[in-house]
Amino acid sequence: MWFTAILNKFLAAPAAWLMVRFGQTPPDPSHPIPNYVGMEVLVIILIVAAALILRSRLSVENPGTFQALMEEVFKFTKDTGDDIIGQNSSRFLPLLGTLFIFTLICNLLGVIPSLETPTAHIQVTLGCAVVAFLYYNYHGVRHHGVVGYLKHLCGPMLAMAFLMFPVEIIGNLGRLLSLSVRLYANMFVGAILEQVFSGLVPVAIPALFTALHIFVALLQAYIFMILPAIYIAMAITEEH
Repeated sequence: MWFTAILNKFLAAPAAWLMVRFGQTPPDPSHPIPNYVGMEVLVIILIVAAALILRSRLSVENPGTFQALMEEVFKFTKDTGDDIIGQNSSRFLPLLGTLFIFTLICNLLGVIPSLETPTAHIQVTLGCAVVAFLYYNYHGVRHHGVVGYLKHLCGPMLAMAFLMFPVEIIGNLGRLLSLSVRLYANMFVGAILEQVFSGLVPVAIPALFTALHIFVALLQAYIFMILPAIYIAMAITEEH
């Protein structure tokens, strides 16, 4: 893709060197950066650029349309966090909001001609899931302490710890699979259907699948925000 080609033109050598250093020899050293990585980089650039533009135009007296939109996104994220985690959810909003915005833009990128949806690749969704997994477990340890968090994973009854602890460990690892595969499968199938039906006539048929893609993109971004919020709430909750 054109953007990936630009990245490979300027960053092929250092990218190939890094991959070799980590034991992953690229099939083509002159084009080591795949399309899904290029699309992720593009999304990050768009988010950073939008944040800088928003910061330069912040106004209390005369907020613009973009500021009003982002205030609604912030309010929506905060309300979701408060409903699930509680009144102390503010410190988790940066991650929840970033996951929502990053995932949403990634999901919608494939609607634009000459671009593709990076979340239709398992590497991308698994990477996001790993971030969420490490984050909520970190806050679980931070809230309870190492020993307290291990006790938390043993369940409310110490006598059942021998059974509950392995179940909790497997359940935690299963969340990685749940987060990554759900998003990947939905976006992958959506991208395939859109490609298949994009050449059909009349135009209403591909337009219908584009609208469906947008709806699924919004829904999956919301789910990818709400599930980590649930996992955070479970990690920091106090046993009674």
